[in-house]
Parts: sequence; C-alpha cells; structure tokens
Amino acid sequence: MSNDQKKAALDYHELPRPGKISVEITKSTTTQHDLAMAYSPGVAEPVRAIAEDPENAYRFTSKGNLVGVITDGTAILGLGNLGALASKPVMEGKGVLFKKFAGIDVFDIEVNSESSQAFIETVVRMAPTFGGINLEDIKGPECFEIEQAIASKLDIPVFHDDQHGTAIIISAGLLNALEVQKKQLSDCKIVIVGAGAAGIAAGHLLRALGMPKQNLLMVDSRGVIHSGRSDLNAYKHAFAVDSECRTLADAMKDADVFIGVSGPNILKAEMLASMADRPVVFALSNPDPEISPELAHQTRDDLIMATGRSDYPNQVNNVLCFPFLFRGALDVRASKINREMQIAAVHAIRNLAKEEVPAEVLQAYGVEKMEFGRDYIIPTPLDLRLIDVVSPAVAQAAIDTGVAQLDYPYSQFPPSHIFCR
Repeated sequence: MSNDQKKAALDYHELPRPGKISVEITKSTTTQHDLAMAYSPGVAEPVRAIAEDPENAYRFTSKGNLVGVITDGTAILGLGNLGALASKPVMEGKGVLFKKFAGIDVFDIEVNSESSQAFIETVVRMAPTFGGINLEDIKGPECFEIEQAIASKLDIPVFHDDQHGTAIIISAGLLNALEVQKKQLSDCKIVIVGAGAAGIAAGHLLRALGMPKQNLLMVDSRGVIHSGRSDLNAYKHAFAVDSECRTLADAMKDADVFIGVSGPNILKAEMLASMADRPVVFALSNPDPEISPELAHQTRDDLIMATGRSDYPNQVNNVLCFPFLFRGALDVRASKINREMQIAAVHAIRNLAKEEVPAEVLQAYGVEKMEFGRDYIIPTPLDLRLIDVVSPAVAQAAIDTGVAQLDYPYSQFPPSHIFCR
C-alpha cells in the first residue's frame, strides 16, 4: 500500500470513533418502567426461566443470533503470529461482515493463551454466551486440533473459517470452472500448494465431492507430499500418495488444476505452460498471488484464472460463505456444522453463478453484464441473493442430517427474516 492508502486505512479505523463495531440496544429504554424491565427487577423473570430450562436462553436473550469470533492471533491474515491484541482489527472486521451480510451479532474475543489446550479450555468455558463460534487466524497444525476439540465439547456450531470457509468457496468456484472447461472433477489431476488450514481443508472437501485421493498432489515448503516422506504430521500424511514427483515443477506437468494457498510468485510461467489443455488456476495468496493474472494470461490463452483479490474477475472470497452458512445454522439451531451442510453451501453458491445477475449487482461493479463463463465462475460478494439461497440450503441440510434442534421446515418461517429484512 502507498503511504496515502496506509493513512486512509488508519483513519478509517480511528475516525470518527475508534473501531468498526458497537453494541446496540434492541428494547425501549425511555421510561422508568423500561429500565425496570431491562434490569432490576424485571430481569429476574427470564433468569428464573433460563435456570428452569436452558433452552429459554434462546427466547429471552440474544444468544441465538450471537456468534463469537475468537482467535489467539497466531496467524493473522498473511502477517503471521503478531499476538492476540494485534488481531483485534481483523476480528472486528469479521464482525462487520457477519452483521452487514447476514444480520448476525458478534462479540470478537482475542485470547492470550500459552498453549492449544489453554485456548480450548477458554473457549469452551465462555461458550454459553454464544449461539455459534467462528474460529479465526489460528496457525496450523494447531488449528485442526483446536477446532475438533472445541466442537466435540459443545452443542453449538463451531467453524474455523480459514479451513472450511475457504474450502467451500474454492470448491464452488472449481466445480464451475471445470464445467466451463468441459472437465470432470473425478478425472482431473489437481495440485494444491500450501498444506496449512486452507489447503488441507480444501483437499478433504474436494475428496468428499468426488475427487479420487490419487488425483491430488499437495505441495508444502519441502516439496510434494508423498508416501516416502518421514517428516509429515498426521494432517499432511492423509494426503501422502505414491508419486515420483518431488518438486512443484514436477507436479505441474499435465496438471488440470492449480490451487495456491501459499505465497506470492510461486507458480512460474514455465510451470503453467506445462499444464494440461484448458487448465484452471486458483492463485489465492493475498495481496500478491502465486502468479499474476497478467503473466498467467500472457502464458496461456486457454485457462480460467481466479484470485483472492477484488480487482480481478473470479474473486474467491470467504464472505460468499461464512455469514450465510452461520445464518442457516443459527436459524434452525444446529448443534454443529457438518460435511453435508458444507456441501449444501458449495452447491448453492455454485448454482447461483448460473442465474441471471441482477441489475443492482452490475451497477455496483460498474459493468454492463456478468454471465456464467470464463470470467464469472462464482457470485460476487455484493450479490444480495446469497442469503436467500445459501442459508436455506444449509438449514435444510442440518434438518435432513438430524443436527437441527428446530423441527419445522426452514421455508415455513426463516428466522433470518427477523434480522435481515
């Protein structure tokens, strides 16, 4: 960023009041009677009701529409381990997106913890506050253990967005890109560079969608993850395959798909040139992708290219997923976010890209048309239809798989209308 852009970013966060989120009052407080209802003595009645039946917390408090965005600050964006306090602007930003796109309230919580176990215990102890928990910016491989441990101890949705949100958006975009390129996921050779939270989660979700294990080569900082390596943790070992490939250049030969969740300028032009006909390249490192779109298109004229940036077509952006995923889960009071709910989100997002784009979306992006094809494989973050297609799909998947605690059909009365309409 230029000095002017840096100053603008700092001014945005500081002025006219520090930070990006605040707490709002939802009930009248204009009279003495209002205050007596809000606190003492009126507050005693819902306290008694909740003590008698904990489910009453969803009737009389904000729990059912409140998500905790929680981090230890060990993997902040692409900036690394800068500590819990430094992560607060990012967590507040997450709160802005939850509220803006899905009407979900957020408390952001930054935890100083000396170990994964201490973090797990802290989150579990504060969990009664929330209807769901979004874990964020936690380094791998600890993030896998942390999410699994917290989810196993709670009966509310627990979701590490850096893993599953990224995986859902990658999968939705990739399925559409392969359709445009007239290829099938089950037949493609896929290379994922980056064996952290996003890469490993994307690999698991793509397998669940029909990608054979042997068709994926995952590459970390030491090269291809193959069955002959002895330096792999359990999460990487799940992707070890028998292969003669050792380097990224080896892996890229005749590959149909490249997915980068690693770092800038890793994919060289000669590697791209060695890929199969009609390749798909998802270069998602931000702000600098694994290969620049300009170089990629200069090298190949038959590719589909996606990045994580908003200034190029086909932005792979988690905001297409997590607000609406949580909206659907909260609306039916799901006890977890399972694989079926994730897959439902993939297909809902994927299918929306094939619908006619509304005029207001075109206007927001200053273009005359967006049509499903090489430069439009995934909806844009400003598409207001996302909440109407993703949230119901997720809610229905929760109902169908028995993790929803509300037993009425979502379509009968979607509670999200209370918060979002």
